[in-house]
Amino acid sequence: MELEAGAKLPLLLLLQATCLGYAGADGYMSVIEVTNGGPWGDWAWPEMCPDGFFASGFSLKVEPPQGIPNDDTALNGIRLHCAGGQADLNAHVVESQSGRWGWWSEPLWCPVGGFLVAFSLRVEAPVTFGDNTAANNVRFLCSDGTELQGPGLTWGDFGDWSELCSKGVCGLQTKIQQPQGLRDDTAINDARFFCCRN
Repeated sequence: MELEAGAKLPLLLLLQATCLGYAGADGYMSVIEVTNGGPWGDWAWPEMCPDGFFASGFSLKVEPPQGIPNDDTALNGIRLHCAGGQADLNAHVVESQSGRWGWWSEPLWCPVGGFLVAFSLRVEAPVTFGDNTAANNVRFLCSDGTELQGPGLTWGDFGDWSELCSKGVCGLQTKIQQPQGLRDDTAINDARFFCCRN
């Protein structure tokens, strides 16, 4: 996703302020994104793993299908499970803003010692008449090549993979539509992830 020139500086300043004490002053950061995110909502705050921790797993908040004529939102949240060693012993959970609908899944983990390094988002294309859901699921690539697909819904298609983090994902930011009252809700529309070197 290409950021407009005016949006790059605030994002970089926000990342710098957020990462002090997390990624470290000498830790390299980059952002990985996809191009098929939904059009609704605004970017929430970024959340970062503690210094020296990388995401070894993730879990999703998903609203199950509601049936006609009810409103579906599908993907409502993404959590990263950050590890500084043995994943099951040192996990630290971070999440950006999440929607109000659905339940959290059990975490999916990379093999021991592995980190999340890339992602792909399943998004339902906007429809003029009908129920929009935007993001439905996410899958991640681990540093050893293992692919982990979340327990999200199946509306829409997975887009291209993001670029790769050199070591691992260390933070996230979600684009979320706030509740619309009696109008159509979509919750999570897009996500971006942050890469740290150390």
